[in-house]
Amino acid sequence: MPPVRGVLTPNRSMAELTWLRVGGPADWLFQPADEDDLRAFLAALDPAMPVFPMGVGSNLIVRDGGLRAVVIRLGRGFNGIRTDGDRVIAGAAALDAHVARRAAEAGLDLTFLRTIPGSIGGAVRLNAGCYGSYIADHLIEVRAIARDGQAVTIPAADLRLAYRHSEVPDGCVIVEAVLRAAAGDPEDLATRMAEQLARRDATQPTKDRSAGSTFRNPAGHSSTGRPDDTHELKAWKVIDDAGLRGATLGGAQMSEKHPNFLINTGQASAADLENLGERVRKRVFQSSGLALEWEIMRVGEPSEK
Repeated sequence: MPPVRGVLTPNRSMAELTWLRVGGPADWLFQPADEDDLRAFLAALDPAMPVFPMGVGSNLIVRDGGLRAVVIRLGRGFNGIRTDGDRVIAGAAALDAHVARRAAEAGLDLTFLRTIPGSIGGAVRLNAGCYGSYIADHLIEVRAIARDGQAVTIPAADLRLAYRHSEVPDGCVIVEAVLRAAAGDPEDLATRMAEQLARRDATQPTKDRSAGSTFRNPAGHSSTGRPDDTHELKAWKVIDDAGLRGATLGGAQMSEKHPNFLINTGQASAADLENLGERVRKRVFQSSGLALEWEIMRVGEPSEK
């Protein structure tokens, strides 16, 4: 491995780094000290070595056999947030909730981010959205470090943002996003975010180990990523209609509170979680003819056991 100023750890368990608390070891975990450290590392790394950029693990299942790759996890040197006119410039490691709050304090409305788990880098990759707003509605551009170590600026249009989808070039590590936001009264924005949090806590299992919504809503979506709300079906409803609210497999469960939330009740393996999800997909297809698509990212290899 190339020399680094940050932290480079071999054979690092991923279980402690994901919200579901499952996953085998990655060959390497790299936590760069800053952007220069990241650029130098990628430039010197063997091009044949796979790279997996990781956020805070809020929407991720790492399989029990682990990852044959260098996992890159950005931290404190990449979580800055600043405003400039109607723009919010956020480091990729900045938490979505923190960006929403800082923007509101500056009189800028990114309140839709307040209840979205994870960091801005992950929000861009999945075109995260809530309450009718999506990253695609606000993103101007991102800065990223390419696999060869070069810094690049990618306009939002080039990412081809769609529903829970983007086309970030392979191996690119997003380090910063520039968002445009409408003006708003800071007190009104704070009140709206408090109401959103209360609504989330009343309807979602926020106290359990989950990774947010398990499956995408089964509906058509526009090229901008905005769903057609007039015809949209809800994943939780078709799961519920199939009789799968509370369904279990090993230590995995579809939440009783919100059946589109896959939770680790305490001792689940990654295989338990993924296999329960696949069982749900099969049953929903049998009962409704709808093919649910995973929203949670699943990576790595299964265990040999």
